[in-house]
Amino acid sequence: MLSQKEYRSKVLGCWMGKNIGGTLGAPFEWHRQVNDVQFYTQDLGGEPMPNDDLDIQLLWLIMLEEQGLDVTSAIMADYWIQFVTPHWAEYGNSKVNMRAGIQPPYSGMRNNYFKHSCGAWIRSEIWACIAPGRPDLAARFAYEDASIDHGDGEGTYAAMFCAALESAAFVEKDIAKLIDIGLSYIPEDCGTAKAVKCAIDSHKSGLTWLDARHKILEDYRGNVFYGNMNHISQADVDRGFTDGEPGWDAPSNIGILIIGLLYGGQDFSQTMCITVNCGEDTDCTGATIGALYGILYGIESIPEKWITPIGRSIKTITLNLGDLGYFGSMVPGDIDNLTDRTQAIMCKMAAIHGLPVEVPAPKPVPVGELYANKNALSYVNTPALRRKFPFFDVSVEYVDGVSVKPGQSAKLKLTIANRYRTQAGLTIKCYNPDYYWQVLPAQEFKTFIGVTGHDYTKTIDLEFCPQNIQPMSASHRFVLEITVDGRASVMHIPVILVVDC
Repeated sequence: MLSQKEYRSKVLGCWMGKNIGGTLGAPFEWHRQVNDVQFYTQDLGGEPMPNDDLDIQLLWLIMLEEQGLDVTSAIMADYWIQFVTPHWAEYGNSKVNMRAGIQPPYSGMRNNYFKHSCGAWIRSEIWACIAPGRPDLAARFAYEDASIDHGDGEGTYAAMFCAALESAAFVEKDIAKLIDIGLSYIPEDCGTAKAVKCAIDSHKSGLTWLDARHKILEDYRGNVFYGNMNHISQADVDRGFTDGEPGWDAPSNIGILIIGLLYGGQDFSQTMCITVNCGEDTDCTGATIGALYGILYGIESIPEKWITPIGRSIKTITLNLGDLGYFGSMVPGDIDNLTDRTQAIMCKMAAIHGLPVEVPAPKPVPVGELYANKNALSYVNTPALRRKFPFFDVSVEYVDGVSVKPGQSAKLKLTIANRYRTQAGLTIKCYNPDYYWQVLPAQEFKTFIGVTGHDYTKTIDLEFCPQNIQPMSASHRFVLEITVDGRASVMHIPVILVVDC
C-alpha cells in the first residue's frame, strides 16, 4: 500500500521526468540517426522546452475536474475539438473527421494512416497517475483517449501498453513483470508487442543497446519523416533503413522505449541518453522513459543536475489557452500544481475503485449542505423531461401534458442551457417516423447559444400538428436530435404523445 507521500514523490518524478526527457530529445526529433547526447544541448535559461506530449494531459486533467471520472471518448472528442490546436498528422486527420460528425473510434480510422503513429502513447501518464496500481483502469482510459486519433491502430495498442505498464510501476519494480503486464493488454501479434519482444530478446542475447536499436529498425521501422532524406544519417542509409510504411511509427518507438528501460538500469542519465541516442521520435521516447523512471523511483532519484537547467515550470505549445481560463489560467503552470491536482483526482478514483494508495477519509458533508437545493422548487413547479449531457442541460416541457385528442396539436417547450464557457451553433432536428405529423417551426433548424451571462439559455416553442392523412395510432414517438456545429457530439431526447379519447 502506497502512502500519500510515496505516491506524491512518484507523480512529481513522473512529471519532472516527462519535462526532462522531452527537453533532452527535442532537438533530434524524427531524425533517423544514432545520436551522441550526454546532456542538454540547448541554452535553456531555467525553463523546459514546450512539449505536446504533456500538453494534452493537462487538458485531460481539466476535463476530469470539470466532468468527473466517468469520461468517455465522446466527451474527450469535444475537448479535443475545442482546445487542441495543431492540425499535423493524426491530430489533424481526426479533427477533420470529427468536424464531419464522425465519432471515435472511427474519427481515428477514416483516411488516417497516422493511426499507427505516436500521438497517443505519449500522453498515457495521466491515466496511470489517477489509477496507480490498477493497470486495467489505466488501459481502459488510455483506449478511450487513443481511439480519438488512432482508432484501431498500433497507436492505440501502444497507448494501452504504456498506461498499463506505468500504472503497475507505482507498485511493482520488477522490469520483466512490468513489461509482461503491459503486453497482457494488447494483441500478442500486433506490431507493438512484437517490437517489445524484439527488444527483450536482444537484451537477453547480450546484444549492445546499439545493436538492439538496429534490430528494431530492421524489422519494425516506419518511413523516414515524411520521406525527407535529410532526416536520415548516411550510416542508416547504408544499413538499408530508408524505406518503411508511412505513419507506422509506434512499434519501433515503443521498442526503443523498452531498450532504454532494459539497458539503462537504475541510472537516470544512462536511461535517458540511451533512449534519445537511438533516434526516431526522440522527444517522445525521452519524455516517456523519463516519466516511467520517475514513477518507478520517485523524484528523489532524479539528479539535481538534470532539474536545475529547466526548473519546475510547464510550457505549453498545442493548447488553446485563450479559452482555458484567463490567458490559460486553468492550465497548471508547474509540476507541483499539476501534482496537487492529479493527486486530488486520484483520491476520488480511490474512493470508487479502491486503489492501493492510502487515502484520507473524506470529510463529512453537513446535513444542511447535503440536502439544501435552492433549485428544487423550480423542478417541482415546472415538470419536464430533463437530460444532462457533458456540456448542455436539455429539458422538454409538455405544455398541456403528454396526452392529445385525436386530430389535436401538441405544444412543447425545448430548453437548452449551455453549462460550458464556449458558445455554440446548434442544429435541432426532429426524427418523425409518422410522416403525417408536421413539426413547427420546422423539421430541422439552427439556433445559437451563448455562454453564462450572455444568452446561455435558449427556449424554443415546438408544435406537433397532425395532418389527418390517416387514423392516428395510440401513441406516437419522436426523437429530438441536437448537434453542435463543428463537433461530433450528438444529443438525443425522446418525445412521446399518447392519444386519449
